[in-house]
Amino acid sequence: MYFESEGPGNSQRTAELALKTADERSIRDLVVATSTGATAKLFWHRRDLNIVAVSHVFGYPTPGENELTDAARNDLIENGLQLLTAAHALSGVERSLSKKFAGVYPVEIIAATLRLFGQGTKVAVEVATMALDAGLIPYKKPIIAIGGTNTGVDTALILTPSYSATFFDFRVHEVICKPV
Repeated sequence: MYFESEGPGNSQRTAELALKTADERSIRDLVVATSTGATAKLFWHRRDLNIVAVSHVFGYPTPGENELTDAARNDLIENGLQLLTAAHALSGVERSLSKKFAGVYPVEIIAATLRLFGQGTKVAVEVATMALDAGLIPYKKPIIAIGGTNTGVDTALILTPSYSATFFDFRVHEVICKPV
């Protein structure tokens, strides 16, 4: 499925397509990007699946704060989702180098290249890497990763993630949906 535009207006349909594909392909592990918890709520009714919600890191966009409130964080966990808040795999420390020294560094080039396929593709790859690094999804097993552009989600991919230390072993198998 290709959406005519990017953004949160595609969230419900992206969730439906991801869950339908998970059922059809017997994929039990889904990783979804969420900043406030609203997107992750589209998945929490599926207690038969391992749903990992990945939030923004603390300090983004406001130092000392997190967009995901404690109430939203507790709500997601109480409704059966695993929650991951960690340094972003495709920025993290490297972003501090580019800000300080005004250069472009390898991980930022990888992120920019993934964005050629859409911001949601970059986010889906990133959150899948983070979830595998945290041990929240199985190693060498296809999963569905869901990402978006700004808020909401608009991209779902079937992929086999790799650890950040072995990033180039990562494989994207299929696009379920994304913006054109």
